Amino acid sequence: MTQSHNTDRAIKARPPYLRALGAADPPEQIEVGAEIFHRIEIYKHDSWAATALYQSASRKVVCKFNRRQRLFVIPMSWLGRRLAKRESRFLDALSDLENVPNPVGPVSVEGKILANAAAHDYVEGRPVGDEERVNDDFFPKLEQTLAVLHERGIAYIDLHKSENILVGLDGSPHLIDFQASYMRPKSRVLARLTRRLERMLQELDSYHLKKHLTLKRPDIAGYTWDEFNQRNERPEWIKLHRKLATPFRMFRRKLLVLLGVRKNQGFVDSEHFPEAAVRLRHVSSDAVSKARKAA
Repeated sequence: MTQSHNTDRAIKARPPYLRALGAADPPEQIEVGAEIFHRIEIYKHDSWAATALYQSASRKVVCKFNRRQRLFVIPMSWLGRRLAKRESRFLDALSDLENVPNPVGPVSVEGKILANAAAHDYVEGRPVGDEERVNDDFFPKLEQTLAVLHERGIAYIDLHKSENILVGLDGSPHLIDFQASYMRPKSRVLARLTRRLERMLQELDSYHLKKHLTLKRPDIAGYTWDEFNQRNERPEWIKLHRKLATPFRMFRRKLLVLLGVRKNQGFVDSEHFPEAAVRLRHVSSDAVSKARKAA
């Protein structure tokens, strides 16, 4: 395969306008309730949010700091506040589920509440690997969790990203990161008007659940990846979405390569500081990796 002309060029850190907190990193110390937490690791810092792991004397929490950095001259702090409030709403609505981390309440720094921050309990585990053979109960439990979300008028949406699915120490699945999720409007009128959209997004969850099951446990799925593709179960609207989204994704990758933030084909693992989920996920089969990206 021909390598990009940027292969040998050193990549650089993202410029401030491509970072949620600009030139700053997540704070070294935060307060949740009466506890003080110290930062021990930064998981990722992209254009939308910076996510970090914190530890107090008794526990760990994960805190996401949504965008506050201006986009050139355009104020963006309003978006960060809205995204934080939105994610907290999902965590609150699902706080009774053992497969979703519990919210921990408002986050403060030096006594000032950060309106752009949303935090939850740390889940001890790892992102599910592309070739990882999870236990027999993993996908039934994940399916049950999604069923509860759907019953409550929620669509997860981001299930195609395997880094959003954690394998707990006991082998159970855990869903994190509800940034892109959908929740049924409280208004009955709006709920009726958006019911079709809700069903489509939940159908997306079901499709990606089958995709992960086929890649990781074909023995339980009852068919191989090639057979899954031949079944052609992908909804037509998803096919249309991919036709539109793929060119945009390629444009974004090329732009980041042009800016010197990424290299080669522009994948996230070529960044100066790739997110933790990417660093932890080891892929030993190019075939499986390509199948996942193409799905």
